[in-house]
Amino acid sequence: MKLKNILSGLTVILLLQACDKPPEKAVPPRPALVMVVGEASTEASEKMTLVGEVKSRYESNQSFRIAGKIIQRKAEVGDVVKKGQVLVKIDATDSRLTAQAANADILAAKANYALAKADVERQRQLLTKKFISQSALDSQEAQLKIVAARLKQAKAQAAVANNQSHYTKLTADRDGIITSINAEPGQVVQVGEMIVQIVDTQQIEVQAAIPESRMNEVKVNDLVAIRLWANQTKAYKGKVREIAPAASEATRAFDMRVAFMDVDEQVGLGMTAGVVFGMESAQKITVPSSAVTQVKGRSIVWVIDDKGIAKQREVDIGSFAEKGIAVNKGLVVGEMVAIAGVHTLVQGQQVKPTIQKVSDRRGQ
Repeated sequence: MKLKNILSGLTVILLLQACDKPPEKAVPPRPALVMVVGEASTEASEKMTLVGEVKSRYESNQSFRIAGKIIQRKAEVGDVVKKGQVLVKIDATDSRLTAQAANADILAAKANYALAKADVERQRQLLTKKFISQSALDSQEAQLKIVAARLKQAKAQAAVANNQSHYTKLTADRDGIITSINAEPGQVVQVGEMIVQIVDTQQIEVQAAIPESRMNEVKVNDLVAIRLWANQTKAYKGKVREIAPAASEATRAFDMRVAFMDVDEQVGLGMTAGVVFGMESAQKITVPSSAVTQVKGRSIVWVIDDKGIAKQREVDIGSFAEKGIAVNKGLVVGEMVAIAGVHTLVQGQQVKPTIQKVSDRRGQ
């Protein structure tokens, strides 16, 4: 009984001594160097800019399909024309006479065919009465076939002559604007000689050349910005439409066509324009390489929330550059990301974020 009382007394004493101990101090939040996502965007000086000329996608050099003497010009440089509109006329006298002669040949061929056909019918009747031999009939039938072939030939020649009678009028083959005319009344033109140039003003693009050393930076359907030298303040949206598969022998560069996506009346044909690449990369989030770590084959960053809690997040990274790593998916502009000591952070750890300024990162 006495032993039990002694043990109880010792227990009480120990409990009282434990209550008298001062409380342990809370561990202060660990300092963490962070950056605000979205501050590091692509510099304008890092973008590739190629100089080119504003052109139309479709430029039609139109010419006559027959030779002749120009008698009338109904268009001027700068005129807006519609498809089918008459632009230039040549003297149609010769073509009309040719068509008339061809039609007359058809009539003569038809008469010869009718006569030959009648002869064959008579020869067949004579053969039935045994007045002529089979060879005589065969000869007459062969003659009928020759006459029939000549009739077809005459009809074909007449069709060509009639078509050529319509070729005396040069008409616009598309809607557009006239940029060049090489035709004056009294001038004799030859077949295929360029008379009028029409360009389509609805599909405008920039023709530029890509150096061999920059070919890996450009591909079809890339989005770009287009700036006219006449108006540097406005940027037009463009898309790479085509890239030549072979380099030019003169410049050793690859020709490229960039289509305007929002052309307006300020864009004039022949203007000088700059094609600025890097539009997509300017909108991507970029973080320093020290902010990304690999965990079981996944790319991980540490996001610090408003309460200073560190949380792991998987991200989809893109290309590597001197200024950092492009993040395609997983981060939002304005979030804080740890950029130093990420290997020592623990999920849910309380940290004291210190934001590193853009100027500080550039000076490193």
